[in-house]
Amino acid sequence: MNRIHEAFANTRQDGRGALIIYLTGGFPNIEESAEFIITAANSGADIIEVGVPFSDPIADGPTIQAAGEQALAAGASVRKVIAMVSEVSRQVAAPLVIMTCYNPILAYGPDRFAADAVAAGVCGVLIADMPPAESQQWCASAAGSGLATVFLLAPTTREERFAEIIELTTGFVYILSRQGVTGVRDSLPPGLPELVTRVKQHTDIPVAVGFGISNAEQVASVCEVADGAIVGSAVVGAIAQQQSREARLEAVQSTVSELSKGTEPFLSQK
Repeated sequence: MNRIHEAFANTRQDGRGALIIYLTGGFPNIEESAEFIITAANSGADIIEVGVPFSDPIADGPTIQAAGEQALAAGASVRKVIAMVSEVSRQVAAPLVIMTCYNPILAYGPDRFAADAVAAGVCGVLIADMPPAESQQWCASAAGSGLATVFLLAPTTREERFAEIIELTTGFVYILSRQGVTGVRDSLPPGLPELVTRVKQHTDIPVAVGFGISNAEQVASVCEVADGAIVGSAVVGAIAQQQSREARLEAVQSTVSELSKGTEPFLSQK
């Protein structure tokens, strides 16, 4: 059992869902992003996704795009984010998952990236623009280093393709709550529970939902049917609104703490 599965098993044993928090690596700078990860882990995040910023993101909405642009302007790179994660991973119990596009990994070298990520304490990687049908090389690189893979499953994904995605997934299945890009939404799609239920009928691998989840009530709604809820833009946006380092840390602490209230106690009722 990898550490990602252990985190989901622990939350299930506690009778609650897992809270997965996304933070942009290097935003607003490498030093503060490291502090945000530690603060999020100490404030209720069960798993943390660390974004490696890319100049041409695929799924990022305006909030995370802006954070990525600021991180790149401050000098963020694959190497620097991995080095930062290496320091942080020793200080947090929450598994760390890298989320990025494939171009930075390809430029770095897939085998080298997977090996360096694992050495830094990374438990899994989600590549937002990696089609399952074209993922053989990446999956081999990840498997060779013991790195878990995370793949996206959209509302438009045909059920006959579920098995292909699940077979390649060794971390957790990431269900998109809606089509489009990341960003805060006022409500969740009415068809989401049915989609999650159908996916879970195909696998025992943990299933988490992201895109558009922004408050504790929505986290609770997701955790009624899924194993975890993923929140990114709400946290990154809260950081972006603050003018000082101290205020940004406080924003992470208060936002994650509030979101964590929505994780319990649902899984014990399934």
